[in-house]
Amino acid sequence: MALTNVLLISQVAGYVGALILSLCIIVPMSLHQDEFNGHCLLFSTGIWRETDGQFAVQWASQAYCNYTIFVGLVLSVTSVIQIYRLSMLMYKGEDSSFLSAFIDVVVSINLTMITLIAAIIITLGFMTWCGCMTKRFPSCEQAAGNDIDKADGINTSGFHIELGVAQFGAWSSLSIWVGLCVFAVLKLLRYHQLENMKVSMYRERQRLIEAAGNYSTQEIG
Repeated sequence: MALTNVLLISQVAGYVGALILSLCIIVPMSLHQDEFNGHCLLFSTGIWRETDGQFAVQWASQAYCNYTIFVGLVLSVTSVIQIYRLSMLMYKGEDSSFLSAFIDVVVSINLTMITLIAAIIITLGFMTWCGCMTKRFPSCEQAAGNDIDKADGINTSGFHIELGVAQFGAWSSLSIWVGLCVFAVLKLLRYHQLENMKVSMYRERQRLIEAAGNYSTQEIG
């Protein structure tokens, strides 16, 4: 029972952390798209014009930003549902069933994979953009706030901190979901061990009953 309580509390704490970190993906990425007029800087490239010093952007697909926001929403909704469900189990002094524990394992593994993809997209996509920025500025951070693309009317004041927070949120979320995978697997293994113990006890009980029956038959004979 003690192990069950520790795992349950650890899961609830993990989902609370996952909920907070999912907001670190959703909010900055949404703000970024709004400030860039719906454009997504991830994997976007371009050339610096010598005539006016402007950056002629070749915008990448919005799907990169949309995917990261979608992942953040999925993580947040899943976290809220799990926090409520596991908190109710703790309140009632119960624990999840074998089936729900198995579903938790499958869901956690899948969410870990899509979070990994989102983290890679944000990191590599941001590096691509910053590679273009450092051709004109000493660092990517110093490019923020400069009017580099008047044609698209984008606001660059917050892109560096926004993408930095999103990158932090994605990789931190990944570590949290890896931990939640471990907790879910441990719980599933515990159920498996309990099931094996029940089967072993049943077989032992049947063996004792048969032995007792044989002994009674010999006594009567």
